[in-house]
Amino acid sequence: MKKIILLGYMGSGKSTIGKKLAEVHQLEHRDLDEIIEKKEGNSISEIFSQRGELYFRKQEHLYFKEQLDSSERFVLSLGGGTPCYAQNHLFLQNENVLSIYLKTPIETIVKRIQNSAHIRPLLQNKNTEELSEYVAMHLFDRSFFYHQAHHVVNTDGKSVDQLVAEIGSYFDK
Repeated sequence: MKKIILLGYMGSGKSTIGKKLAEVHQLEHRDLDEIIEKKEGNSISEIFSQRGELYFRKQEHLYFKEQLDSSERFVLSLGGGTPCYAQNHLFLQNENVLSIYLKTPIETIVKRIQNSAHIRPLLQNKNTEELSEYVAMHLFDRSFFYHQAHHVVNTDGKSVDQLVAEIGSYFDK
């Protein structure tokens, strides 16, 4: 079995679905943002504010590559921007990877991230309308990179269990 990589915008359910998918298929779940925070000894917000986005993206690339170079099998939830920088989208096509884009409607994303915008470095100080516009713009900008995944799974109106079953159906293909 290949490494399962979940990608999509923040609030698309990568961590929630990743944990359940790993549990159902008896795999380890890893979250790239958590790996970065542990290795850097700082939260993502602190890394952004203290070292800047460029430093963060370089480290993100290194830690992503490190995960893919591992011989272990696991489910890895990426940060929302991971595929869009440092040619990371090319890793999504590796032979040892099954990459899944969790395509989620703007309204759903905004609803999910609205209450945590204050801890997300790129969303601080945005009202609902600004947040919707920001998400829409980002989804447009990131669409090419997200669509480099092997499969696109529309999350709209589906439960976590339904999404886990749908993603699981791609394991043997």
